[in-house]
Amino acid sequence: MLDWRLKAYRWWLKKTEPRWANITYPPIDYQDIRYFSAPRTQVGEPGVVDEKLSQTFEKLGIPLHERNRLEGVAVDAVFDSVSVATTHKSMLKDLGIIFCSFSEAVREHPDLVRQYVGSVVPYTDNFFASLNSAVFTDGSFCYIPKGVRCPIELSTYFRINARTPASSSGR
Repeated sequence: MLDWRLKAYRWWLKKTEPRWANITYPPIDYQDIRYFSAPRTQVGEPGVVDEKLSQTFEKLGIPLHERNRLEGVAVDAVFDSVSVATTHKSMLKDLGIIFCSFSEAVREHPDLVRQYVGSVVPYTDNFFASLNSAVFTDGSFCYIPKGVRCPIELSTYFRINARTPASSSGR
């Protein structure tokens, strides 16, 4: 994984940030960006059940209507830069489906990660794909074997709670 990230980073260093038609924004200082932010509190462990995820949502102040939308759905919840809970993992595992955080997939399924990482959008695709490939922290990983039908929806709930320097200073 480290080698792949370093290749992406080196590729990114050679690229020029795109300039979009009809969109202007000040230059981005990529050295001043926080690329990782851990949740403020420990809110769960990988593989917790739906009830625990609901409690996590409650602690983090996620509105009830958002929680209700996720009932009956396998969810990988990513808060700030960390996957904090993935639901229905054992039921899916019994079917041969792997649904977990990306960091868990790197540890538990390195051959699958190596085979598929960057296969849809390679790090060589564009400036931002290269940057993302070099610096991403966590996310969701899903593998469904050929011929297997997943019986429930899979979803990633991604929420950033950390304040950025710009937002905390009122800019």
